[in-house]
Amino acid sequence: MHKQDADDDPETPFIPTLRAKLQLTKGRKLSPRTIYAALAGISLLSLVFFLLKPLSYLDTQDAPPYPAVFNSQSIVQGPPTQRFRDNLRNDTKYITSWASSGWTNDVMTYGNLIYLALITERIPIIAKFLSSHIDPSAPPFAFGEIFDVPRLSQAIGIPILEWHEVKDSESQVLDDLGCWSVWESVEKYKQDPHPRASPIINRLKLDISWTRTPDWVKLTPPGIQDDHASFWSLAALGFPQVRSDNLGLPNHPSPQHQVSLLPDDQLLCFDFLYFIGAQRPWEWEFDFSPAWRFVGQHMRWNASMERLADAHARRAMNVPGNEPTPPYISIHIRHGDFRDQCRGIPLDQCFAPLSTIARRVSEVQEELRTQKGIEVTQVIMTSDELDPEWWSGVRALGWTWVDYATERTEEIYGKWHSVFIDAIIQSNGAGFVGTRSSTMSTLALRRVQSWHNGPTRIINWGWPGADDH
Repeated sequence: MHKQDADDDPETPFIPTLRAKLQLTKGRKLSPRTIYAALAGISLLSLVFFLLKPLSYLDTQDAPPYPAVFNSQSIVQGPPTQRFRDNLRNDTKYITSWASSGWTNDVMTYGNLIYLALITERIPIIAKFLSSHIDPSAPPFAFGEIFDVPRLSQAIGIPILEWHEVKDSESQVLDDLGCWSVWESVEKYKQDPHPRASPIINRLKLDISWTRTPDWVKLTPPGIQDDHASFWSLAALGFPQVRSDNLGLPNHPSPQHQVSLLPDDQLLCFDFLYFIGAQRPWEWEFDFSPAWRFVGQHMRWNASMERLADAHARRAMNVPGNEPTPPYISIHIRHGDFRDQCRGIPLDQCFAPLSTIARRVSEVQEELRTQKGIEVTQVIMTSDELDPEWWSGVRALGWTWVDYATERTEEIYGKWHSVFIDAIIQSNGAGFVGTRSSTMSTLALRRVQSWHNGPTRIINWGWPGADDH
């Protein structure tokens, strides 16, 4: 049953210093070493202040905007170009990958990519999110339209680029590129493994020649059928010695130009980075996850998205306009495609009943009461359940939810936004209750714990009484 989701900011005083240094160097390019050194100092000082600063429930909603830390001229040649390579600096190395497994999983994929950028000392280039699990016809969303990129960049100490900043989104030029295929290696137990495709590659007009990564990138022992690769094994391929030792592995010519290319050294690229871990598979479920600790927890929401979600949550709770948003407990119950994993068990016995969910909510309420002195009565449910009777049961418990039909959210903002708003509402709960094996619940749990120091619970399911305790 496993996966297929501030008041005074101590970092602010240091921003003008860095920006002043960048302005003083106008006319000459800063080397990547200089950028990393300056940012390392900023990050170290910021970390000290951060550790001394207590968390409060509404920090994320009150967080000030973060000005851009980097002049883009310092990490690319200039404005987006017709060919991506024309915009890369000769003295800088980059890293990229693409996502193709549903929005929450794609968020984790890009978190893994950015962590890999940290340990290889490269600049990550992030592609847009595609609506593969909502509606393929929905337009893509840029990473920076959902996440606060300047704040993330400042927190982790490296620049972050997006593909539309490198290559003109309207360009029709087909670029050749050599990349590593992780998927072909970790799926070697299958009869005919292939590189993992992503529709965004075609949108970016990239013609990729894939080279299979060595077998030793696999995280788990060879006899175990698992798709995870190791962070540091992949990172090793970004350095000269290991790269040169593995250039003779099987290669696929590019589909359009039929050119066989070695994996690019300046732009290190991998086909799929969702299944990556440092110590074990499904690592984002654990508090030690380096991708979460060093990247994921710093992926805070874009301010405009956060305001939009807060407005929806306030209307769901009927909060008067002159009152602050009250603390609430957020719930995420995933049923939908999980029905396929019930294996013949009746759904009302496979999924946890509302009484079980209510017990978990009571546990969170009690923990907030005893540990924080907060009496939280507001509860917001998010779920893909379609049964009206089930939702009537939710209402009978005194809980609420965002009515996207009444809000006309899709009509006004598009098909993506209900997913974004759900995720933000989940993350801003004073406490959280989620669903075992749902990545959306995993990320909501991590965010509530990290951002609000809030109590959380995960509900087990799959057989009668699975969450009894």
